[in-house]
Amino acid sequence: MAVVVSSSKSRIFVAFFLFGLLNNILYVVILSAAVDLVGSSTPKAAVLLSDILPAFLVKVSAPFYIHLIPYHVRIWTLVALSSLGMVVISESPILGWKLFGIGMASLSSGLGEITFLQLTHFYLETHSIAGFATGTGGAGLAGSFVFMLLTNVINLNVSTVLLSFAILPFGFIFGFFWLLPKPVLGEYLELHDEEGLDQHTDQDDEDEVHVSEQIVHPSKFQKGSLKSHFNETIAKIKPLFVPYMIPLCSVYISEYVINQGISPTLLFPLDELPSWLFSSYRDIYVVYGFLYQLGVFVSRSSIAYVRIKNLYLLSILQFINVVVTLSQSVFQFPFHRIWLLLILIFYEGLLGGFSYGNTFMSVSEEVIKSEREFSMGCVGISDSLGIVVAGCINWWLEGYLCSIQVGKGRDWCLGK
Repeated sequence: MAVVVSSSKSRIFVAFFLFGLLNNILYVVILSAAVDLVGSSTPKAAVLLSDILPAFLVKVSAPFYIHLIPYHVRIWTLVALSSLGMVVISESPILGWKLFGIGMASLSSGLGEITFLQLTHFYLETHSIAGFATGTGGAGLAGSFVFMLLTNVINLNVSTVLLSFAILPFGFIFGFFWLLPKPVLGEYLELHDEEGLDQHTDQDDEDEVHVSEQIVHPSKFQKGSLKSHFNETIAKIKPLFVPYMIPLCSVYISEYVINQGISPTLLFPLDELPSWLFSSYRDIYVVYGFLYQLGVFVSRSSIAYVRIKNLYLLSILQFINVVVTLSQSVFQFPFHRIWLLLILIFYEGLLGGFSYGNTFMSVSEEVIKSEREFSMGCVGISDSLGIVVAGCINWWLEGYLCSIQVGKGRDWCLGK
């Protein structure tokens, strides 16, 4: 049953911007700290897989049970998992415990993305999706920049920096319980409309926002077997594969192969680089991460103005970037200086952000309203699957590329 509640468009945008920012910022910070967490001798894919595999498992299983969990329970779970995870990461000297903490933060990120993408269905989608996409892009920019600033420039201890980020998830509480409209708090209107038709509680059409009692009271299983529920869920997912999930997944495979498998080997002699920014080879990896996230932020924040309908075009362009960066790693071609490569990394981020934002905007425009909440959560599986596949590739790829470079007399990837 749906109700319509008046709320300002700016309030919706700000709330979802905050959700996107907080949900993704720890993920970005953890990837930015990959070299610091595992060292130069361990594949950065160890961090990538720990940072995404739990999120992927949540996303791929969520369509079968997520409707049973009230939104307010999800919010408290996000806060607990992400904050405790950052404490474990920052305080434990043991790699296994660090990876466990990363996994906790990953569970929070996966659950959060599903939760907030589904929540957009109950609000003005052009503003809620744009706000969430911009927030996730802002998380990449803010997380990578702040980490680079505090560690590269100010030279603070990495553990201290990571611990400070454990405070941020408490912002979910403010955003959900105070910033969003009252129905999220359970103060919804009881309607006597048996068919669940929209009714107005305020005649200000400009500020209409659609909210559902599902936010407070989750759906229950309908009568029937568990097997029937499983088959029905799979049948609802299948139509989403070709138009939305495959192109988004392929873009993420390409960009995370670049980010975690190839970019740690895209190195140049330190004496050719400005010392105020690059004092070690580790710093090059951090700067790449920042520029990638800058591109993501620019493209995701422009989703309300730049619409790209051909999602497969973005997949092709991102794969071309894989080929170019592989050539650079193996042959030091086509870039003989770092500056043009930095522009390419920024462009890679642009493509990734455009793919993410335009995919979910297309879902909101093309999927019928009764299936939209479910579809938003399901399509979110795609990016995590792409990152998991990339992580598996990178476990082998980074070491292989480094061995090629060492064989050619370039041992920079060893941290020397």
